[in-house]
Amino acid sequence: MVEAAILIIFPFAMVFAAISDVLSMTIQNRVSLILLVSFAVLAPVTGMEWGAYGMHFVAAIAVLAATFALFATGTMGGGDAKLMSASALWLGWNLELVTYLLTLSLLGGLLTVAIVSYRNSQTIVVYTARFAFMRRLAQKEEGVPYGVALGLAGLMVFPASPLGSWVVQQLAHV
Repeated sequence: MVEAAILIIFPFAMVFAAISDVLSMTIQNRVSLILLVSFAVLAPVTGMEWGAYGMHFVAAIAVLAATFALFATGTMGGGDAKLMSASALWLGWNLELVTYLLTLSLLGGLLTVAIVSYRNSQTIVVYTARFAFMRRLAQKEEGVPYGVALGLAGLMVFPASPLGSWVVQQLAHV
């Protein structure tokens, strides 16, 4: 049961956040809250040591501090900052967090280049204008739905994370 919850909650939250950000340019607070509460409940049940458990929260707080500074300067949206912090909680203070941050940076850069190119291509914008979310993406004053990069990076790194690895070990013994 715990394995199923771990395999469903984190990936679903990341996919939901990515789709939500593309469609509405917002990531709902409840996504980050669900990630926070579910980790707090599930991680101890996996037998995670308390020191490691605490370091997961240190990772979340460190990422929240850094992203809060980016939010304060208008560089990052609040939903992105909260989702990034909640994702860091699930990944922990380890190499997977570094991999996540590097991966989301690369994916975010590619996403930004793609959206800027889209916004500068009047031909493509005309053909895609019938879709409301594509019209929104075409507006130069809109931001970039960075939740897409956060979601994809989270999904890519999650299998190597402590909880992802724990689930794989549990399923290998079945």
